[in-house]
Amino acid sequence: MTNVTRRLSIMDSLFSRLERGYPSDRFILKGLLFAIVGVGITLIISISTNYATSVPVSGGSFSEGIIGIPRFVNPALAITRADQDMVALVYRGLLRQGPNNTLVPDIAESINLADDGRTYDVTLRKDVVFHDNTPLTAEDVAFTINLIQNPDLKSPLRGNWNDVSVTVLNEYELSISLEESYTPFMENFTLGIMPKHIWGQLPIEQLPFSQYNTEPIGAGPFRIQNVKRDDNGLIDSYALTNFSGPSITPNLSSIILNFYQNEALLKTALDTKEISSTVYLPNSDVASLKRDGYQIIETPLPRVFGVFFNQNRSAVLRDRAVRDALEKVTDRAAIVENALFGFGIPTTMPLLAQTDVLQFPEALGGSAASSTIDEAKLLLKRGGWVQNTGGVWEKRIDGVQTPLSISIKTSNNRLFSDVVNIVANRWRELGVEVSVEQYEQSGLVQSVIRPRDFEALLFGMDMNRTQDLFPFWHSSQKADPGLNIAQYTNLAVDKLLEEARVMSDESERITILEAAAVVIKNEQPAIFLFAPTMVYVVDSTIKTTELPTINRPSDRFMNITNWYAKTNSLWPLFWKNKPE
Repeated sequence: MTNVTRRLSIMDSLFSRLERGYPSDRFILKGLLFAIVGVGITLIISISTNYATSVPVSGGSFSEGIIGIPRFVNPALAITRADQDMVALVYRGLLRQGPNNTLVPDIAESINLADDGRTYDVTLRKDVVFHDNTPLTAEDVAFTINLIQNPDLKSPLRGNWNDVSVTVLNEYELSISLEESYTPFMENFTLGIMPKHIWGQLPIEQLPFSQYNTEPIGAGPFRIQNVKRDDNGLIDSYALTNFSGPSITPNLSSIILNFYQNEALLKTALDTKEISSTVYLPNSDVASLKRDGYQIIETPLPRVFGVFFNQNRSAVLRDRAVRDALEKVTDRAAIVENALFGFGIPTTMPLLAQTDVLQFPEALGGSAASSTIDEAKLLLKRGGWVQNTGGVWEKRIDGVQTPLSISIKTSNNRLFSDVVNIVANRWRELGVEVSVEQYEQSGLVQSVIRPRDFEALLFGMDMNRTQDLFPFWHSSQKADPGLNIAQYTNLAVDKLLEEARVMSDESERITILEAAAVVIKNEQPAIFLFAPTMVYVVDSTIKTTELPTINRPSDRFMNITNWYAKTNSLWPLFWKNKPE
């Protein structure tokens, strides 16, 4: 007799005796049986509740609102935010941003830096394919880099790949060499790789007009399923579906991207639930947004805004007492609160220092607190400045009685207007005569920044995640097209910035950069104000991963394969991918 048969015989005997017993006994025994079953069920539910965990599963979607119309969904030509958002979803790079501000392999299986500090040996994964199922190989990587380097294409990324040579070793290996060691170069390996078999057939002059600019084929986590256009042929929306394979498996099934001409239309779309997420909502609208059903994700951007001084154009600003006094009264907390509606990080440094990041979002209560007008006036008096009967500060400089007067030039968009008004009004409280001139962005660059035609300039340094200060503060970058707009010169800082560029140890590199930043701050060639933050409004049903330190808003999609909308409750025993 088998074990199963024996168990059935025992159960049959038990129930037979139960049925032959007295009615009262049967009632009691049945009650006990049901109680045991109920306790068992309760125990199972309790164990499941305590030990089962919600894990992401495939399925779900969301709709994203974007301002602008995509024209170049192409890593070599993408310049607008709409283009860059699409590129981030449709293409993949050799590396992607991982946790703790690191870069991790994506298309690459490995990237090894040679002892010379200039040569990167790249080995690709062999299971990556484009959306048309064509294998992605070393030829595609080399083609993409060479295309960007072609001066006839006028790629906005060409400067990132100057003096770089690429050698294909075999189908899945290549070598990328620089003329000089440059540690931050690794960031360029997040560049989306383009299929040579698609783009390589086009003459360079026809490439910007190809339909593949708006109907791209990449190897990214999502591929284009449908394109909706308006009566003028402009793109209204993309329907993207996930692209799963051995090397990539997104949780979300699909994404709808809707494009709008302006912020008002975008806001209406969010209010009417036409879209469920956007990063294009103005800070003022985010601050007043009814948060029910939404999560607000905020992360710092590697940009520092400040008032840069041109001491060659202003004897007043060459006076250290003036710069010290202006620094004292500048109210960063008011700028972040009123101009950025609280979405920013006050800073007194030319980079987003680790202390600023650690204080975020509590940074308003830290080093950004403003000092009193009286303290600033005392600094001016000690510097030899006196107030005349009209309340204007004066000092004899180079034999000339000189009033404390400063002209600030800046852009005429809303953010710069709000910031410059707060700065100027605070300086006026001190007794400084302040005039403000505002320009269209292109005019500001051509007429003011490039010829260095300003006394004070409110502007922003747009750095990448590495926060390389060299282009903005090294003395070799003083003249256009260099970005050292304050024309700052300090040999000790030059040396530190040169060391940071070749330092392979990340913690040591940051230490060197922060040392340089302290020197720059102390010499006050500029008054640093704040770093803006990216503010992402997302439906609460969409679970995103923690955003890494990003270069630009499109990097919010860097780890979108891990986002999810649906979960299952499972015991760890049944997880396919147990967390370590």
